[in-house]
Amino acid sequence: MSGALRLQGQGNGCGYATGPAHVSTEPLSPRGDQVSPSLEFDSLDRAIGESVAALESLMAQTDPASADILEFQIEMLRDPVIAEMAAEQIGKGQNAAFAWVAALEEYISGFEQSEDDDIRARAVDMIDIRDRVLRALEGMPAADFPKGSIFVGRDMAPSLFLAHDWTGGGGIALEAGSTASHVALLARSKDVPMAVGIGSFVVDPETPVLVDGDSGLVVVDPSHADIAVLAKGERTALPIARRSEPAVSGIVSRNAVELLVNISDISDIRSLDPRACDGIGLLRTEFLLSSAADLANEEKQFQLYCEMLKWADGKPVTIRLFDLGGDKPLGGFGVEERNPFLGLRGIRLLLAMPVMLRIQVRALLRAAAFGPLKVLLPMVTLPGEVEDTRRIFEEEAAVLADRHIAISMPAIGMMVEVPAAAIMLDTFEDADFFSLGTNDLAQYLTAAARDNPSVVDLYRQAAPTLLRLIAQTVAVAHDMGKPIGICGDLAGDPARLPSVIAGGIRQISVAPSQLAAVRTVLEQAGVDG
Repeated sequence: MSGALRLQGQGNGCGYATGPAHVSTEPLSPRGDQVSPSLEFDSLDRAIGESVAALESLMAQTDPASADILEFQIEMLRDPVIAEMAAEQIGKGQNAAFAWVAALEEYISGFEQSEDDDIRARAVDMIDIRDRVLRALEGMPAADFPKGSIFVGRDMAPSLFLAHDWTGGGGIALEAGSTASHVALLARSKDVPMAVGIGSFVVDPETPVLVDGDSGLVVVDPSHADIAVLAKGERTALPIARRSEPAVSGIVSRNAVELLVNISDISDIRSLDPRACDGIGLLRTEFLLSSAADLANEEKQFQLYCEMLKWADGKPVTIRLFDLGGDKPLGGFGVEERNPFLGLRGIRLLLAMPVMLRIQVRALLRAAAFGPLKVLLPMVTLPGEVEDTRRIFEEEAAVLADRHIAISMPAIGMMVEVPAAAIMLDTFEDADFFSLGTNDLAQYLTAAARDNPSVVDLYRQAAPTLLRLIAQTVAVAHDMGKPIGICGDLAGDPARLPSVIAGGIRQISVAPSQLAAVRTVLEQAGVDG
């Protein structure tokens, strides 16, 4: 071995990568979009101005009949009443995107419900200018880094990971972080080698770095011998279940376990054959979008959901509502909270931000008309949260039906990731199905933050507690006659999977990169996935 700088951290089990160092100078996480009302209004004013200029340019190149349509859109964009309505919403604390959507919604509804065909046709123009301004509000994408690089930094935001093209190789070496964080979850889903918790060190940009995701070793300026050792080494065989955990019962019938996939990025489905799984068990919608303007863009969301349904080709697609807050501060939500994992996140945030929730609900209702779509509610704690959300679905369904828009009411289920919900599962009669989110459930059971390296050992030792609670929860769900599955990391751990199956789980959803390993474990246990 060489005398190069060698640092030991924790790996994500995804092999190794070498490449030039990209040394991050970015903050640990985005600061979000929470700015002063005056700045929000300035952003909206600028986006409207850009939209007007684009329409004027287009009008100069088109025929008179088409120019009349564009002129109407320009007049509406310049309408002071709409601007005042948006400004009022900004004054109430809304960001520019949601304020703009709220101001346009009444106009769109009024046009759509008119008995005059000409007036009703104007609804399309209003939707067009709504979405044009939203696109102008999206802003610039996060700065990317060269393909094949080893990202070196204190931590890494999930949005930055998703903005990067990993098809050219590369890896991640983090001073802090945790193998249970969301960015680590994403790295495993794309099989990107990653080492976290390696401690503070200095490396010049472009210096060769080796990351061994299996051992957690990081080598700065490795020798050919360092690389050769890993290149020649055999990958560790799949671990077997611990002796202290029950084995899979022999009475489990074949074809009993449904194997689905977790999707966090649109590229996941474009590189995955739908025949490799039984459908999508978890679509993390907050990772598909890149800005607060996207959260307010119903049409963009609708198109994304339809693309998922088209890919699944008749197989079920379970879409989770935005799980914002915690370590996912898209739109600025949770940035200012002292304890974001214990604060306004998941369904709590959505019910407190009904404008955002209703936009997503409408997109889901419309998409559900095109395939077997189900909806998951994140971070549910009390039965009333499911009841309130279902009521919003019913209200928005009625509005869309009045507009003669094709919809379908999806099944509405809930993530089981808060201990209070798991223990009192029998009180959630209004939920159509359950999905165990073991990542968050583990951190709340152990009172150990999943992204805090100082307590990550506590988090990792939650497995026995989790398995006991899973067995109890599954039994309650079966007594209620409701389906229950698992979509957390525990399902993709070959060492724990037999115990999960023994606990009664018959639906498993894992990252695309884990499908093959999970299928192997199921086959070894005499179960077809």
